Amino acid sequence: MSSDINDCHDFAQWSPLESQGWYAARDATSALRDVLTAAGMEKDFPYLRADLNAFGHGLIELGRVSPETAERLAELLRRATSCRLDNRGECSGPVHVQQRERRRT
Repeated sequence: MSSDINDCHDFAQWSPLESQGWYAARDATSALRDVLTAAGMEKDFPYLRADLNAFGHGLIELGRVSPETAERLAELLRRATSCRLDNRGECSGPVHVQQRERRRT
């Protein structure tokens, strides 16, 4: 009987490294870190980190940012959403307003 107890997974010994949520959060945080670095914003997100909640769901914490950082991030997102992508996934020019509306639906 004691060998049966030892074979079971002890949830008191649970590790986030055994969780798909942790790896998903870590990978997404790394991807975001790389883009922020390429945009010259690596120092603007000092609290960026991967985390898990109590249910094992992966989360990305962006943390507090300055108003200037928020405005710059908003401008980068605005530019990205107004760009028409070519076959390679690269920006090939601005999207007209009607095309942008169709993309949302």
